[in-house]
Amino acid sequence: MSQHKLSRRKFVGQVSCAALGYTSIMNSLIHLKGINALAASSSMMDPQYKALVCLMLSGGNDSYNMIVPMGNKEYNDYAKTRSNLALPKSELLPIQVNNTPGRTFGLHPALKGCQQMHEDGKMVFVSNVGTLLEPTTKDGFYNNSVKLPLGLLSHSDQSIQWQSSLADKRSTSGWGGRMSDLIHDMNSATEISMNISLAGTNLYQTGNETIEFAIDPRYGSIGISGYRPDNTYDQFNILRTSAIDTLLHYEYKDIFQKTYIDVVRSSRDGHIKFTGALDKAPTLQTQFTDNDISQAFNMIARTISVHEDLGFKRQIFFVNFYGWDHHDEVLNNQNEMLGIVDGALSQFNAAMEELNLSNQVTTFTASEFGRSLISNGNGTDHAWGGNAMVMGGAVNGKKIYGKFPLLASNSDLNVYDGIMIPTTSVDQYFAELALWMGVQASDLSYVLPNIGHFYDPNSGKAPIGFLKI
Repeated sequence: MSQHKLSRRKFVGQVSCAALGYTSIMNSLIHLKGINALAASSSMMDPQYKALVCLMLSGGNDSYNMIVPMGNKEYNDYAKTRSNLALPKSELLPIQVNNTPGRTFGLHPALKGCQQMHEDGKMVFVSNVGTLLEPTTKDGFYNNSVKLPLGLLSHSDQSIQWQSSLADKRSTSGWGGRMSDLIHDMNSATEISMNISLAGTNLYQTGNETIEFAIDPRYGSIGISGYRPDNTYDQFNILRTSAIDTLLHYEYKDIFQKTYIDVVRSSRDGHIKFTGALDKAPTLQTQFTDNDISQAFNMIARTISVHEDLGFKRQIFFVNFYGWDHHDEVLNNQNEMLGIVDGALSQFNAAMEELNLSNQVTTFTASEFGRSLISNGNGTDHAWGGNAMVMGGAVNGKKIYGKFPLLASNSDLNVYDGIMIPTTSVDQYFAELALWMGVQASDLSYVLPNIGHFYDPNSGKAPIGFLKI
């Protein structure tokens, strides 16, 4: 059988594995104090606040309709490959890209705000990024001479790998968590983690010494249900709060009871501090749309506005927008969902500018994989490399980073049903963000154990170049 005639179904069956569930919160707590992280040697040298915001587009965003080549030859190749899923050229939103001579690009028509931010130098695109164990070519892929990520094309495996940066194993820690292990000593805060999640427990923010502090996108600190030490109106809540305080102040002799109460007490103290600080947040003039994603970014903006009261020099936020697995009705679904993303990012950018913190807050998108260039009839299937967005005043604007591939069916990167082999690894993408946050180049291998396969931390150069480091 010819090497090029191996079916997509057989290929998926060979590389996809059943995923294991995430490590439980109890396991995270058990390991919380068990491993000593590296210390950032210059952790107090940078007095400026910085925050990193991850927007996860869970399900696999069809990102080759998010940004589209507009040159005549390239657009015709795109239109032929994508067939009934190709966006009309007349509807694309042109952007000025300063580092792709002879090539022009446009954005999905739902991304008007992103178009403006790109033209203002506040947004860039990182192209054809994905999970890799080593640089991979089409020939190497077909003749099995390169190592491939575990569970390639699997939602669960690839989601874990984008959050952990480890493409060869199912990790119990995420790269954002390991990053916070290194730089959390920049903060004076002790009751609240620097990792704040708007999407509950997640792997990305779980480190060896740190876990996330989960808050509600609309109401702030989740805390302990019914615990309101400042509530003087609801007699039931007064009694419940008093009872909880009594339990927390009791001295337990049993080590398991004591450990559990210490965790609950810490949660209570964090809830009190966070709620008190949020009450002092300034009223923003920026108006956020009434949907869960915009409101999540609204809560992040409010939290950032009181970072000094909370005692933070560094923070990491996580938002998860589910529902991008568009095997059907991809054009309609993506148009609506990209519109939500566009509104949320535009509003958040405006809020950061209002707070004069635009240069100190960087927002980036992630998605477990791109989708097939070939239509399955009315949607697209799981694929590999895709495009990401990075927003903030610290970006080196009006550019596309990485290598935007040719979208013709005979492209050197196109395998099987329009699956694009990534040319930029997630490790390079994340390394740029980690260095900007203050991780030392010598410590990158702790955050991103596979970074040496794609980037020399001792080179003195940026991994990709999209941020002003």
